[in-house]
Amino acid sequence: MNPPNFPEELPRHKRKSMQRVRKVSHLLDEAFRVPGTNFRVGLDPILGLLPVGGDLASALISLYIAFEAYRMEVPRHVLARMLANVAIDTFGGSVPVLGSIFDATWKANRKNRSLLERHIDRY
Repeated sequence: MNPPNFPEELPRHKRKSMQRVRKVSHLLDEAFRVPGTNFRVGLDPILGLLPVGGDLASALISLYIAFEAYRMEVPRHVLARMLANVAIDTFGGSVPVLGSIFDATWKANRKNRSLLERHIDRY
């Protein structure tokens, strides 16, 4: 995970929010490297192996990133895209066995972090 590089004009509370978003998205989508490869996975596909509750828990944690975006007053279209990413991740991940493979490749939290970072870059 690269160190945060946010505009100096960004208020301190938004910098802290972005640091939390980076940590959560990293944990859910990129925390572990698959041995012998450069492919990374996080807790999202692992949680998805737990029937019903795993995907729900993952979705609730993923919504935290969208909540931070809402608190940072991102445009509605960005927030809608973030919520769509979480919905796609949740429904795609709910398919038994194949859902975990989908979760490992879709990486909705990384996508949402990127959307939020692009918005912050325009601050």
